[in-house]
Amino acid sequence: MMRLSIAFRCFFSLLFTGKISEKILAELRARVRPATHPEETPEAAPAGTRPPATAAAPRPHDGTERAIQMLALLQRDGRLVDFFTEDITAYDDAQVGAAVRDMHESCRGTLQHYLTLEPVVAGEEGQPVTIEPGFEPGTIKLIGNVTGKLPARGVLRHHGWRAGQVRLPDLPSGIARAVIAPAEVEIS
Repeated sequence: MMRLSIAFRCFFSLLFTGKISEKILAELRARVRPATHPEETPEAAPAGTRPPATAAAPRPHDGTERAIQMLALLQRDGRLVDFFTEDITAYDDAQVGAAVRDMHESCRGTLQHYLTLEPVVAGEEGQPVTIEPGFEPGTIKLIGNVTGKLPARGVLRHHGWRAGQVRLPDLPSGIARAVIAPAEVEIS
């Protein structure tokens, strides 16, 4: 029952503040105890009940961790990684379309919750724009008959996207930062 209470407190703490409070974290740390008896160690578990041994994944750097975190949020809310890794050739277009509609709604909501997206170039696609000297190359991709002389006039084909505001929750501590979705094991 205590685990259920902690789970609800964690959920509402994340929902309202975007992080788990230090009080809850301290309580969780106090409840976690290292294996001190041989029968509690994985090596002492009966044959066939231990998870397979895996090498510890290298811990990613903070920039990578934030990318993994965003991917994990899109997986959690819209099953995005599951969709992209599944072979969908066996499904007809109607089945794929129905799945994509639900996934689109969920992933769109996640993006709106955690990011404020803004166009890189203001204006409507298909309208003329002028690219002035001194623009930052990473913000605009010039396509077509590019001569290298600026200013250049062209047609806006895509306005691009930039993150105006990012509201990601604090990263969890520990090695699970590289996990996009935890494995699920049903115990019978």
